[in-house]
Amino acid sequence: MRKIFLLTVTAIALVFTAACTDKTKREGKPKVLVFSKTMGFKHASIPKGMAALQKLGAANGFEVDTTKNAELFNEDNLKQYSAIVFLNTTGNVLDAQQEAAFERYMQAGGGFVGIHAATDTEYDWGWYNKLVGAYFLSHPAGTPEADFVIKDKNFAATSFFTDSIWHRTDELYNFKKINPDVNILMTVDESTYEGGKNGDFHPMSWYHEYDGGRAFYTAAGHTDECYTEENFLKHVLGGIQYAIGENKNLNYEKAITQIPPDVDRFSKKVLVNGEFFEPTEMAVLPNNDILVSQRRGEIVHYDAATKELKEVAKLDVYHKTLNTPGVNAEEGLMGLQKDPDFANNHWIYAYYAPTGDKWVNRLSRFKFIDNNFDLASEQVILEVDSQREICCHTGGSIAFGPDNMLYLSTGDNSTPFNEKGAKYVNNGFAPLNDLPGKEQYDARRSSGNTNDLRGKILRIKVNEDGSYAIPEGNLFPEGTAKTRPEIFTMGHRNPYRISVDPKKGWVYWGDVGPDARENKWDTRGTRGYDEMNQAREAGNFGWPLFVGGNYAYRDYDYATGESGDFFDPEHPINDSKNNTGLTELPPAQPAYVYYPYVETPDFPQVKTGGRNAMAGPTYYSDMYPNGGTLPAYYNEKVIIYDWIRGWMMAVTLFEDGTFNKMEPFGSDIDLNNLIDMEMGPDGTVYLLEYGSGWFSQNDDSALSYIEYNAGNRPPLIDNIIVDHTAGKLPLNVTAKVEARDREDDAITYLWDFGNGETKETSTPEVSYSYTEAGDYKISVEAKDAKKATTKSEIVSVVAGNSRPEVAIDLKGGDSSFFQENVPVAYAVSVTDADGSAIDQKNIFVSVDYMESLDEVNKSLGHQQVSAAITGKALTQGMDCKTCHKENEKSIGPKYVDVANKYQKDRKAKAYLQKKIANGGSGVWGEVTMPAHPNITKDETRQITEYIMSLASNSAKEKSLPVAGTIRPKPTKDANVMVLTASYTDNGEEGTMPLTGVKSIVLKKNEDKPQGK
Repeated sequence: MRKIFLLTVTAIALVFTAACTDKTKREGKPKVLVFSKTMGFKHASIPKGMAALQKLGAANGFEVDTTKNAELFNEDNLKQYSAIVFLNTTGNVLDAQQEAAFERYMQAGGGFVGIHAATDTEYDWGWYNKLVGAYFLSHPAGTPEADFVIKDKNFAATSFFTDSIWHRTDELYNFKKINPDVNILMTVDESTYEGGKNGDFHPMSWYHEYDGGRAFYTAAGHTDECYTEENFLKHVLGGIQYAIGENKNLNYEKAITQIPPDVDRFSKKVLVNGEFFEPTEMAVLPNNDILVSQRRGEIVHYDAATKELKEVAKLDVYHKTLNTPGVNAEEGLMGLQKDPDFANNHWIYAYYAPTGDKWVNRLSRFKFIDNNFDLASEQVILEVDSQREICCHTGGSIAFGPDNMLYLSTGDNSTPFNEKGAKYVNNGFAPLNDLPGKEQYDARRSSGNTNDLRGKILRIKVNEDGSYAIPEGNLFPEGTAKTRPEIFTMGHRNPYRISVDPKKGWVYWGDVGPDARENKWDTRGTRGYDEMNQAREAGNFGWPLFVGGNYAYRDYDYATGESGDFFDPEHPINDSKNNTGLTELPPAQPAYVYYPYVETPDFPQVKTGGRNAMAGPTYYSDMYPNGGTLPAYYNEKVIIYDWIRGWMMAVTLFEDGTFNKMEPFGSDIDLNNLIDMEMGPDGTVYLLEYGSGWFSQNDDSALSYIEYNAGNRPPLIDNIIVDHTAGKLPLNVTAKVEARDREDDAITYLWDFGNGETKETSTPEVSYSYTEAGDYKISVEAKDAKKATTKSEIVSVVAGNSRPEVAIDLKGGDSSFFQENVPVAYAVSVTDADGSAIDQKNIFVSVDYMESLDEVNKSLGHQQVSAAITGKALTQGMDCKTCHKENEKSIGPKYVDVANKYQKDRKAKAYLQKKIANGGSGVWGEVTMPAHPNITKDETRQITEYIMSLASNSAKEKSLPVAGTIRPKPTKDANVMVLTASYTDNGEEGTMPLTGVKSIVLKKNEDKPQGK
């Protein structure tokens, strides 16, 4: 009995001890982080709010840190806080890694409090939308008085209210995207003020448990007075106490969000550069060979083993208008894809516009065996009627789903431009003109037509003989009157690039949108948007009646200019005279991402400017050997991109497939109009770049792949500085390099002085003395402890020749300001420290007018002097003069002949620059032109500019006199005048010529009357 008693007492004591030393509880006072970064509107009350919250903490037993620094959103820092307060934050305040760290914080059991403008934050982050509970929509002007209605008094943030009405003054938010799962604490009575948009259900404060943590939000807190208002402070205090909860340690074992990889781990590895002529789409074959289609009909083959690019077929395609001058047809060879069973059946699919009188775009397949593209093996699968001799919008992308269904995108085949001479035109809005003979201006005849294959994504099952069957689940069952059963989705303008999730079968596409830059709700409707779309099932995506987030157009009478009603996305009606399909269309579906030309708060990461939305692949590491070439972080993420803006994004979805967020993908990679992105058989992401010019062969067109470096990264070199780049012998120089290692390894430096001598140092600085005249290229190689290296740019140093010094003397007058037409007298002088005579012909004087000092500073950072002088001097200082003369035959061609040969070739300058650097033979005879591997790009540019200036029709740039008078004639909006003088010497023995430059900046004097 005694033993049992002792055991019982011991057990009770252990339980008591365990309770007193609960390891899940934090030690000390709770800590709260108040975050108030703003990327949009900045509330003047933020300082008062921070002070009030610190005072609340001191009075109620919790510590408060305040910050605007988003870099503090990392796991090591956040885990010390029991709650995080977003105090009047606005805009996109966290980057992708910081967002992930915040998600992990909440999943580990953290707490969140949002005050007022916290709902005006992170619009393109669905997880945050659910956390904070809603997004800001609008607010009435000022800070009206209104009745807040207390709905729940059983919560700390409202339990102290004795009345159900809280009458107060504040800025009153209207909301969108309200999370239905939040617990409402109070609403606002819209009948007590003007400007409410949420009707009878207008919540203003709520709380909920979300993703492992606790969240509270109040819409109050705009004014300074809020932060001295007793009831408001009690309200916020209750929310903070809820968010702190039991002040437990965070459990990061429950966190499931992963931190994104560093962007500098991605790089682009080029396979082919500058050899494509309007590439459109590619197919990556099982052996990593790649077929690329080009719009003018060529199919080229990249051999992964030999690294060679070769044309293997040319389809006879309609690719330019025949009878309509000035119109760019976009048809041709538009799409290419391999069969899912290509390894066995060798089928390659092409979508093209065959020449001839039959106006169609054709989907066919051909055999490609042993690098032989057999045009005679063609099986014609499907034809899409097309109106030719007009522009634009072809679509043409081909993709296969996990069920081996073939998907084909088609454009609306409609003209987006205004009809010449017509009174009532599109003006960048929806083309809805159904007047007789105006069919090309009516996309309701195509995209909005259920009985037409244009402006659609088609889904078919290709049979062995090249015929096709209609799968179940398309938009219209077979046999439905006035419909085409091939249609999977309709209502597209130009779905130029599509992809299909290889596991789920969800279809993705970018749709290139219309050009209207402003909303005109009274007459036409919404402005234009590009769209990123997803179809988890068949549907109508709205065009030309809707665009973007189902934003509507008005009906419009092109005969009278009268505007009709807005189209209804729930009940779209196509009553065009050109419509051959159903009048009542399926409900319109909004895009999941959409953006105009200008900045958009809904998706701020997409930037501004031209638009061309594209859809790339969905990544699954378990579909590839060794997990593919990207980290598992990208599993189930969709890669999207914009051809014009040059970005790629990784899209994260919620489990139900709806949009969560997007983040930059490979953002350090420079892209030149990315037109296609495909997965290789080993999980490599391949890139096809069209290049920067339209309808042409571009030097920056390319076939590449993305490489991900999961291990050690080489050092980064930010800058190399040499204190003296020219001077008399001996020339003493000190070079410094700014380098860093991302893994914090020690760095050693191997300096190359350009004369065969090198020196290794452990410090980022070296001194050296040149004793022989010559032109030298200094560089440095930075190496980390794991022997990864990076080489710096080259700095040219001329030993034995001093750079000329140029001076500009303004004779009397004002040396800071100018007035229009008031004479400015000047004189240019040059001194040469080497004592060489000054050649007056080598002085070049110019005047420029610019809009602002910022523009001037940018220009002075890249000073341009006459290439006709500097380039000529370079040819005289290098070995060029051995083989070439300006207007006399030598071993090599005359420079004049070179200029005349290439004067009409727009790519000539780039070609000649490469030729100067790389050398070659066979163009002008058998004499080999030597390579110049150490020449810089700027030097080749100047030499090329000099040579091309000799062409018989070349506009010769003339210098102003060395001394004279300028009567300023600024261009419109120009507020700054820049007078620039340069002088290029003839070089000393054994050295190249050098150029000295001087500029004087005069601002426009607005205080004095302008001269006449």
